[in-house]
Amino acid sequence: MTRTPKVVTHDLTLRELCDLFERDDFNAYPVEDHSQVIGVVSKFDVMASFVFTRARIVPRYDDLMKLTAMDVMTPEFIYVGTETKLTRVLELIVNHQIRSMPVIEREQLAGMIARSDVQRALQRCSHGS
Repeated sequence: MTRTPKVVTHDLTLRELCDLFERDDFNAYPVEDHSQVIGVVSKFDVMASFVFTRARIVPRYDDLMKLTAMDVMTPEFIYVGTETKLTRVLELIVNHQIRSMPVIEREQLAGMIARSDVQRALQRCSHGS
């Protein structure tokens, strides 16, 4: 688990988010407003904002890049607590096909846990460490 995860504010633009995703090579960021996690924004969320359907007329690229994290984030997100068992974390990651999720303790962000964290933990368990 990353104990001091990078977070984004709800008003960060899509252009700024794209820059962060490229720079940090993260799959998702918690979105905070007044120190509360209000959602999660992922690379998938960003890419989905560019999908065009019959119901949605093609907007200009510059207009899309002005959308904010709040506009594209997933407000109902899966999270775990600091005491959540590894087997439960693994189950959530597999069943919901997510790459990372927030770890919340006492209504505050305590960290982020990713597939790679779970994979390392499983490897340590299999080696008896």
